[in-house]
Amino acid sequence: DGTLVDTEPYWMVAERELVLEHGGEWSAADGLALVGQGLEHSAASLQSRGVTLSVAEIIDQLTHRVLEQATVDIPWRPGARELLIAVKQAGIRTALVTMSMRPLAEHVSGALGEPLFDIIVTGGDVEHPKPHPDPYERAAVLLEVNIADCVALEDSAPGLASATAAGAVTIGIPAHVELAEDPRYTLWPTLKGRTLDDLVGEFQSRRQQPGLHREFA
Repeated sequence: DGTLVDTEPYWMVAERELVLEHGGEWSAADGLALVGQGLEHSAASLQSRGVTLSVAEIIDQLTHRVLEQATVDIPWRPGARELLIAVKQAGIRTALVTMSMRPLAEHVSGALGEPLFDIIVTGGDVEHPKPHPDPYERAAVLLEVNIADCVALEDSAPGLASATAAGAVTIGIPAHVELAEDPRYTLWPTLKGRTLDDLVGEFQSRRQQPGLHREFA
């Protein structure tokens, strides 16, 4: 979520509401700082602003509030649905790699109207969340593919760090936060108008440039 569907505003609303209910202060910049982070990291940030719940309770609260909003509307990001359908129609296996918890991830996936993902990896499925490589490494194992043969689409710095550290060809599509230029990945301003040929071309181009991937430290 965030890369294909724009649920980030839902998270920002949930975070702000929870902090305010506990007498703290929460700005738009605070919400943007958590884009792409694991939920345990986000929960710790909310605790630092006065939320007296446990990490698990905060995660449950945030997930519940976002899920309530997502039952009303799940807005696709421009070009995302068309590109994902083209990938599936070509017989390419796909994974949703998200730091959301499984109930929300499955709701979003189910609400897309057709089975577009072969597997889902959530924040609860891995020991180390993004920016560690664990989520993408786990996805490759479940897909039974070499991570070096995968293309990852990401909208956040933690997601880009995770995908590149795992060894996937990585494309960043900024949404709510600006993404820095980096030789380890390619930036596309939007998925609108992008095709399967674009993904294949990026994969082939990157695989001809050795030494651009490094392990997470």
